[in-house]
Amino acid sequence: MTSPALPVLDLSRFDAGPSEREAFLADLRHAARTVGFFYLTGHGVPEQLVNDVVATSRRFFELPEADKLAIDMVNSPHFRGYTRVGHEITRGRRDWREQLDINAERPAVPRRPDTPAWTRLQGPNQWPDALPELKPVLLRWQEELTGVAIRLLRAFAVALGQDEHVFQPIYASAPNQHIKIIRYPGRDATEGDQGVGAHKDSGFLTLLLQGDRGGLQVESEDGWIDAAPVPGTFIVNVGEVLEMASDGYLRATVHRVVTPPAGTDRLSVAYFFGAALDSTIPLLELSPDLRAEATGPARDPDNPLFYEVGRNFLKGRLRSHPDVAERHYADLLESNVRPVPAVVS
Repeated sequence: MTSPALPVLDLSRFDAGPSEREAFLADLRHAARTVGFFYLTGHGVPEQLVNDVVATSRRFFELPEADKLAIDMVNSPHFRGYTRVGHEITRGRRDWREQLDINAERPAVPRRPDTPAWTRLQGPNQWPDALPELKPVLLRWQEELTGVAIRLLRAFAVALGQDEHVFQPIYASAPNQHIKIIRYPGRDATEGDQGVGAHKDSGFLTLLLQGDRGGLQVESEDGWIDAAPVPGTFIVNVGEVLEMASDGYLRATVHRVVTPPAGTDRLSVAYFFGAALDSTIPLLELSPDLRAEATGPARDPDNPLFYEVGRNFLKGRLRSHPDVAERHYADLLESNVRPVPAVVS
């Protein structure tokens, strides 16, 4: 059953008549400013594709360990590939999950002395030879969810009183299209209950497909809200790009996943839609009534934010995957190179 604290929004209402569209935009603003998370229906993603993604992801995690480790993320300077249980870090603690990270298939950027470090994030994915059907399924998923994310982003723009294409210049050339297929083992197979630690997402929007087991929790003023799975929906949350562009009118919400009970596991597929790495987040000119409620982006000394998208994304990757950082970004670590806080520190 849907938690009453998490709204349910139907994206098809955005394309309905004027009165229904305005009501949807009001609901969208309310959901994004209060809980920061909502269930999305009316997205148009075929049910068969959803089933294929879940089934193929499950088959990936059932592969022998050697087949998964053949595409270990530590092999990739682009942070693509497989991560073993306990090898990703959130807020300095291990996350008890295994996962595969996939992004857009683009060529690596040649390295030169004057090339920004974040350009190393672009490059090819690693795909398992033992499961060739995974690549076409996930790339189709990437395409479908990119379309949903862009429709939703247009709705957010209009809800903020902007032209619906206001964000297009910072994603159209090469959006950040990041997929994680994730398996959380049961508590009997971990050393703690942190499936993934409390954090915010850095992009525009996240669309999460949950399996049939809960574990996602959303932070609120009254404590943690359980975001139970609801068939046929995605769970959507606002990322830091929208928070910064709206000067804090929209808020990226802290969330976490707790480890499932012993003898079970949890499967989920997260899609993160972000701006192009070479872009800079704009500061929107809000109407006086909205601006009066914009209190600026959240300030966290442990997580400074930068309007330069590539810097922001690289910062998170280096913290989350220290083994990849040590192998492929040793020059940054050794010279203690840090991005200069452009906006918030």
